[in-house]
Amino acid sequence: MRASKGQRVKTKTVNAISNLSLDIPHGSVVGIVGANGAGKSTLMRSIAGILPPTTGRITVDGKISTLLALGVGFNPALSGRDNIILGGLASGMTRAEIEAQTDAIAEFADLPEGFIDMPVRTYSAGMYGRVAFSVAVNLTPDILLLDEALSAGDAAFKEKSFARMRELCKQASTILIVSHALASINELCDTAIWINKGKLVAHGKPNEITDQYLTFLNAGKLPFSYEDL
Repeated sequence: MRASKGQRVKTKTVNAISNLSLDIPHGSVVGIVGANGAGKSTLMRSIAGILPPTTGRITVDGKISTLLALGVGFNPALSGRDNIILGGLASGMTRAEIEAQTDAIAEFADLPEGFIDMPVRTYSAGMYGRVAFSVAVNLTPDILLLDEALSAGDAAFKEKSFARMRELCKQASTILIVSHALASINELCDTAIWINKGKLVAHGKPNEITDQYLTFLNAGKLPFSYEDL
């Protein structure tokens, strides 16, 4: 996957991303860090094809599964099970293919008994996140885009989620993760990038990039709270 130099996405009169050039090898797990408003989510939406760049180009080779906003595309009137099917159909699977995986995805979400067949409007935010994340990571995508999705669920669910992402890596899936949870970036990713004001600041080993980012934050140049870690 490649975002060519000169890529620019404009939001109103603001360049959300400018002159950002990346080449992400197949099978990589890439963490993306930066302050709120840095352009991280815009980059993910551009890669997903939701927000095309005004200049430059993005080349993507493979099927993309996304979790860019909690429950986007869910129908609150339908059950969790029905929304799993909708998510699979939206990703390009046939109904037979997604129905064959629905029980496994529902089991992965591990909702309280009976909730998977209840309307998702009755779900807590955590339950919503579990179902959305379970759909995204169990559709065997070539490319998985996760924007602040690592906070879904409790500690046990997070560990199961991390294990599932490691399985995807072994299957040569490419994963891009936007997160303020820097410890998770260090644990899961094999490379990381730091974006600030729509531009690439640094690209390298996760622990080195997150250390540089923390140093920058602690210098008082950006609003920061340790609650984000």
